[in-house]
Amino acid sequence: MPHINCNNSSLYYVDEGSGAETIVFSHGLLFSHEMFRKQIDHFKSRYRCIAYDHRGQGQSEATKTGYDMDSLFLDAVALIENLQLGSVHFVGLSMGGFVGMRLAARKPDLVKSLTLMETSAETEVNKLKYSVLNLIFKVAGSKPIYKKIMSILFGATFMNDPERAEERLYWENKMMAIPKTVTRAVSGVIDRTAVLDEIRSIEKPTLIIVGDEDVATTPSKAQRIHKQINGSVLEIVPGAGHSSCIEKPVEVNVILEKFLSHVVS
Repeated sequence: MPHINCNNSSLYYVDEGSGAETIVFSHGLLFSHEMFRKQIDHFKSRYRCIAYDHRGQGQSEATKTGYDMDSLFLDAVALIENLQLGSVHFVGLSMGGFVGMRLAARKPDLVKSLTLMETSAETEVNKLKYSVLNLIFKVAGSKPIYKKIMSILFGATFMNDPERAEERLYWENKMMAIPKTVTRAVSGVIDRTAVLDEIRSIEKPTLIIVGDEDVATTPSKAQRIHKQINGSVLEIVPGAGHSSCIEKPVEVNVILEKFLSHVVS
Protein backbone atom coordinates (compact mmCIF):
# COMPACT_ATOMS: atom_id res chain seq x y z
CA MET A 1 0.00 0.00 0.00
CA PRO A 2 1.22 3.53 -0.74
CA HIS A 3 3.55 5.54 1.44
CA ILE A 4 4.95 8.94 0.52
CA ASN A 5 7.83 10.93 2.00
CA CYS A 6 6.51 14.17 3.43
CA ASN A 7 8.56 16.59 5.49
CA ASN A 8 11.06 13.86 6.51
CA SER A 9 8.37 11.35 7.42
CA SER A 10 6.96 8.36 5.53
CA LEU A 11 3.19 8.82 5.54
CA TYR A 12 0.70 6.11 4.69
CA TYR A 13 -2.32 7.08 2.61
CA VAL A 14 -5.21 5.59 0.70
CA ASP A 15 -6.20 6.89 -2.73
CA GLU A 16 -9.67 5.86 -3.87
CA GLY A 17 -12.24 7.03 -6.37
CA SER A 18 -11.99 9.49 -9.21
CA GLY A 19 -13.34 12.85 -10.20
CA ALA A 20 -12.32 16.31 -11.24
CA GLU A 21 -11.86 17.36 -7.62
CA THR A 22 -10.14 15.84 -4.60
CA ILE A 23 -11.15 15.48 -0.96
CA VAL A 24 -8.32 15.04 1.55
CA PHE A 25 -9.34 13.51 4.88
CA SER A 26 -7.19 14.19 7.97
CA HIS A 27 -8.03 12.10 11.04
CA GLY A 28 -8.25 12.75 14.76
CA LEU A 29 -5.82 11.74 17.50
CA LEU A 30 -5.58 7.98 18.25
CA PHE A 31 -7.36 7.10 15.01
CA SER A 32 -6.15 6.66 11.42
CA HIS A 33 -7.51 7.20 7.91
CA GLU A 34 -9.93 4.39 8.74
CA MET A 35 -12.22 6.68 10.71
CA PHE A 36 -13.37 8.20 7.41
CA ARG A 37 -14.21 4.88 5.73
CA LYS A 38 -17.93 5.67 5.41
CA GLN A 39 -17.21 9.09 3.97
CA ILE A 40 -14.75 7.68 1.42
CA ASP A 41 -17.25 5.02 0.37
CA HIS A 42 -19.93 7.67 -0.06
CA PHE A 43 -17.90 10.21 -2.04
CA LYS A 44 -15.48 8.12 -4.08
CA SER A 45 -17.90 7.69 -7.00
CA ARG A 46 -17.59 11.42 -7.72
CA TYR A 47 -14.38 12.58 -6.06
CA ARG A 48 -10.84 11.41 -5.74
CA CYS A 49 -10.55 10.65 -2.02
CA ILE A 50 -7.19 10.80 -0.25
CA ALA A 51 -7.02 9.86 3.44
CA TYR A 52 -3.67 9.79 5.22
CA ASP A 53 -2.29 8.77 8.60
CA HIS A 54 -0.49 11.41 10.64
CA ARG A 55 3.10 10.61 11.53
CA GLY A 56 3.28 8.23 14.48
CA GLN A 57 -0.26 6.98 13.96
CA GLY A 58 -1.92 4.31 11.85
CA GLN A 59 0.56 2.92 9.35
CA SER A 60 2.72 6.05 9.05
CA GLU A 61 6.28 6.24 10.34
CA ALA A 62 6.75 6.93 14.05
CA THR A 63 9.45 9.58 13.80
CA LYS A 64 11.35 10.73 16.86
CA THR A 65 10.31 14.38 16.41
CA GLY A 66 7.94 16.55 14.39
CA TYR A 67 4.66 16.16 16.27
CA ASP A 68 3.92 19.83 16.88
CA MET A 69 1.04 21.25 14.84
CA ASP A 70 3.30 23.40 12.66
CA SER A 71 5.20 20.28 11.58
CA LEU A 72 1.97 18.41 10.91
CA PHE A 73 0.81 21.35 8.82
CA LEU A 74 3.99 21.01 6.75
CA ASP A 75 3.30 17.26 6.43
CA ALA A 76 -0.08 18.09 4.88
CA VAL A 77 1.45 20.67 2.54
CA ALA A 78 4.03 18.13 1.37
CA LEU A 79 1.35 15.46 0.87
CA ILE A 80 -0.80 17.71 -1.32
CA GLU A 81 2.16 19.06 -3.29
CA ASN A 82 3.96 15.73 -3.73
CA LEU A 83 0.80 14.04 -4.98
CA GLN A 84 0.16 17.06 -7.21
CA LEU A 85 -3.42 17.34 -6.01
CA GLY A 86 -3.81 21.04 -6.71
CA SER A 87 -6.49 22.82 -4.68
CA VAL A 88 -8.35 20.31 -2.46
CA HIS A 89 -11.41 20.04 -0.26
CA PHE A 90 -9.70 19.49 3.10
CA VAL A 91 -11.70 17.65 5.77
CA GLY A 92 -10.06 17.54 9.19
CA LEU A 93 -11.41 16.12 12.43
CA SER A 94 -10.00 17.27 15.78
CA MET A 95 -6.22 16.93 15.23
CA GLY A 96 -6.92 16.98 11.49
CA GLY A 97 -8.81 20.22 12.05
CA PHE A 98 -5.80 21.75 13.80
CA VAL A 99 -3.90 21.00 10.60
CA GLY A 100 -6.71 22.19 8.33
CA MET A 101 -6.98 25.62 9.95
CA ARG A 102 -3.26 26.22 9.60
CA LEU A 103 -3.35 24.99 6.00
CA ALA A 104 -6.22 27.26 4.94
CA ALA A 105 -4.69 30.28 6.70
CA ARG A 106 -1.09 29.80 5.53
CA LYS A 107 -1.36 28.01 2.16
CA PRO A 108 -4.75 29.06 0.75
CA ASP A 109 -3.68 28.10 -2.77
CA LEU A 110 -3.83 24.44 -1.70
CA VAL A 111 -7.37 24.66 -0.30
CA LYS A 112 -10.61 24.96 -2.26
CA SER A 113 -12.80 24.40 0.78
CA LEU A 114 -12.28 23.57 4.44
CA THR A 115 -14.37 21.30 6.67
CA LEU A 116 -13.58 21.34 10.38
CA MET A 117 -15.05 18.58 12.53
CA GLU A 118 -14.97 18.44 16.33
CA THR A 119 -11.97 20.71 16.62
CA SER A 120 -10.66 23.80 18.37
CA ALA A 121 -8.62 26.88 17.49
CA GLU A 122 -7.59 27.33 21.12
CA THR A 123 -5.03 25.85 23.48
CA GLU A 124 -5.92 22.65 25.33
CA VAL A 125 -8.07 23.39 28.38
CA ASN A 126 -7.84 19.79 29.62
CA LYS A 127 -4.05 19.79 29.50
CA LEU A 128 -3.48 18.42 33.02
CA LYS A 129 -6.02 15.60 32.66
CA TYR A 130 -4.74 14.55 29.25
CA SER A 131 -1.12 14.78 30.40
CA VAL A 132 -1.86 12.33 33.23
CA LEU A 133 -3.59 9.94 30.81
CA ASN A 134 -0.65 10.29 28.41
CA LEU A 135 1.81 9.42 31.18
CA ILE A 136 -0.17 6.30 32.06
CA PHE A 137 -0.25 5.41 28.36
CA LYS A 138 3.51 5.89 28.08
CA VAL A 139 4.22 3.64 31.06
CA ALA A 140 1.54 0.97 30.77
CA GLY A 141 0.02 1.31 27.33
CA SER A 142 -3.62 1.97 26.52
CA LYS A 143 -5.25 -1.06 28.14
CA PRO A 144 -5.60 0.43 31.65
CA ILE A 145 -7.29 3.56 30.28
CA TYR A 146 -9.05 2.49 27.08
CA LYS A 147 -12.51 2.89 28.63
CA LYS A 148 -11.70 6.47 29.60
CA ILE A 149 -10.36 7.09 26.10
CA MET A 150 -13.57 5.75 24.56
CA SER A 151 -15.69 8.07 26.74
CA ILE A 152 -13.72 11.04 25.42
CA LEU A 153 -13.73 10.02 21.76
CA PHE A 154 -17.39 9.00 21.54
CA GLY A 155 -20.64 10.50 22.77
CA ALA A 156 -23.07 9.02 25.27
CA THR A 157 -25.59 8.02 22.60
CA PHE A 158 -23.07 5.84 20.76
CA MET A 159 -21.57 4.45 23.96
CA ASN A 160 -24.94 3.39 25.38
CA ASP A 161 -26.66 2.06 22.26
CA PRO A 162 -27.07 -1.73 22.64
CA GLU A 163 -27.42 -2.13 18.89
CA ARG A 164 -23.92 -0.73 18.36
CA ALA A 165 -22.10 -2.96 20.82
CA GLU A 166 -20.17 -4.66 18.02
CA GLU A 167 -18.96 -1.31 16.68
CA ARG A 168 -17.86 -0.23 20.15
CA LEU A 169 -15.93 -3.46 20.61
CA TYR A 170 -14.21 -2.91 17.26
CA TRP A 171 -12.98 0.54 18.29
CA GLU A 172 -12.11 -0.60 21.81
CA ASN A 173 -9.84 -3.25 20.31
CA LYS A 174 -8.29 -0.58 18.08
CA MET A 175 -7.61 1.62 21.10
CA MET A 176 -6.05 -1.24 23.08
CA ALA A 177 -3.71 -2.05 20.19
CA ILE A 178 -2.23 1.45 19.84
CA PRO A 179 1.55 1.44 20.45
CA LYS A 180 3.11 3.55 23.19
CA THR A 181 4.89 5.69 20.59
CA VAL A 182 1.59 7.49 19.98
CA THR A 183 2.28 9.45 23.16
CA ARG A 184 4.51 11.69 21.01
CA ALA A 185 1.50 12.67 18.94
CA VAL A 186 -0.60 13.13 22.07
CA SER A 187 1.99 15.53 23.48
CA GLY A 188 1.90 17.52 20.25
CA VAL A 189 -1.85 17.93 20.60
CA ILE A 190 -1.75 18.77 24.31
CA ASP A 191 0.95 21.43 23.83
CA ARG A 192 -0.49 23.06 20.69
CA THR A 193 -0.63 26.82 20.35
CA ALA A 194 -3.82 28.73 19.64
CA VAL A 195 -4.71 29.94 16.12
CA LEU A 196 -7.94 31.73 16.99
CA ASP A 197 -6.61 35.07 15.74
CA GLU A 198 -4.86 33.57 12.71
CA ILE A 199 -7.98 31.91 11.32
CA ARG A 200 -9.60 35.30 10.78
CA SER A 201 -7.61 35.41 7.55
CA ILE A 202 -9.31 32.29 6.13
CA GLU A 203 -11.37 33.23 3.09
CA LYS A 204 -12.11 29.79 1.69
CA PRO A 205 -15.62 28.31 2.05
CA THR A 206 -15.63 26.70 5.50
CA LEU A 207 -17.96 24.16 7.08
CA ILE A 208 -17.80 23.53 10.82
CA ILE A 209 -19.35 20.34 12.20
CA VAL A 210 -19.63 19.42 15.87
CA GLY A 211 -21.52 16.77 17.80
CA ASP A 212 -23.76 18.09 20.54
CA GLU A 213 -22.31 15.45 22.89
CA ASP A 214 -18.66 16.29 22.21
CA VAL A 215 -16.85 16.61 25.55
CA ALA A 216 -13.34 16.98 24.09
CA THR A 217 -13.94 19.98 21.82
CA THR A 218 -17.31 21.26 22.93
CA PRO A 219 -19.84 23.02 20.67
CA SER A 220 -18.85 26.34 22.25
CA LYS A 221 -15.40 25.96 20.69
CA ALA A 222 -17.00 25.35 17.30
CA GLN A 223 -19.08 28.49 17.82
CA ARG A 224 -15.93 30.54 18.42
CA ILE A 225 -14.34 29.20 15.21
CA HIS A 226 -17.55 30.05 13.37
CA LYS A 227 -17.40 33.64 14.61
CA GLN A 228 -13.79 34.01 13.48
CA ILE A 229 -14.16 32.72 9.91
CA ASN A 230 -16.27 35.03 7.80
CA GLY A 231 -19.08 33.27 5.92
CA SER A 232 -18.50 29.90 7.59
CA VAL A 233 -21.35 27.44 8.10
CA LEU A 234 -21.91 25.74 11.45
CA GLU A 235 -23.75 22.42 11.72
CA ILE A 236 -24.43 20.71 15.05
CA VAL A 237 -25.04 16.94 14.87
CA PRO A 238 -27.52 15.65 17.47
CA GLY A 239 -26.47 12.52 19.33
CA ALA A 240 -22.84 12.66 18.23
CA GLY A 241 -19.70 13.07 20.29
CA HIS A 242 -16.10 13.70 19.27
CA SER A 243 -16.19 11.30 16.31
CA SER A 244 -19.32 12.23 14.37
CA CYS A 245 -18.08 10.69 11.11
CA ILE A 246 -18.20 7.28 12.86
CA GLU A 247 -21.13 7.88 15.19
CA LYS A 248 -23.47 9.57 12.68
CA PRO A 249 -22.02 8.82 9.22
CA VAL A 250 -25.25 9.28 7.27
CA GLU A 251 -25.96 12.66 8.83
CA VAL A 252 -22.38 13.81 8.32
CA ASN A 253 -22.38 12.70 4.69
CA VAL A 254 -25.60 14.64 4.02
CA ILE A 255 -24.14 17.78 5.60
CA LEU A 256 -20.87 17.46 3.70
CA GLU A 257 -22.69 16.69 0.45
CA LYS A 258 -24.80 19.84 0.74
CA PHE A 259 -21.77 21.98 1.52
CA LEU A 260 -19.65 20.62 -1.32
CA SER A 261 -22.50 21.04 -3.80
CA HIS A 262 -22.27 24.80 -3.30
CA VAL A 263 -18.47 24.85 -3.60
CA VAL A 264 -17.71 22.50 -6.50
CA SER A 265 -17.47 24.30 -9.81
